Amino acid sequence: MYLLLIILMVIASVLMCFIVLIQNSKGGGLASGFSSSNQIMGVRKTTDFLEKATWTLAAVMVVFSIASAYTIPSSSAKSGDVIMEQAQQEEKTNPYNMPVGTAAPQTEAPAAPTEQPVGE
Repeated sequence: MYLLLIILMVIASVLMCFIVLIQNSKGGGLASGFSSSNQIMGVRKTTDFLEKATWTLAAVMVVFSIASAYTIPSSSAKSGDVIMEQAQQEEKTNPYNMPVGTAAPQTEAPAAPTEQPVGE
């Protein structure tokens, strides 16, 4: 079901791209070539159809997005999310989270260079 919704959403988005490219812009767009008098659908009807198609596809994409959010397949084998698993793994391996009574490992400080007095 999830895969079907994703495929339908991709198809709707590709159609939306084509319809938006065909629409009249301020400069005329691709639909300006439909201004001949022997046209079956006039320019005005073409614009109305393209506008309705744009709004319809936008609504369809919103519905598909919401529906796909509810049908996301969940992994029942793994409980919790990746961030919690990483935090628990770091908690186990962090030497400063040792139980009470054990000392944290000592880090050696780098040896400071000794300076010899020049004049003495």
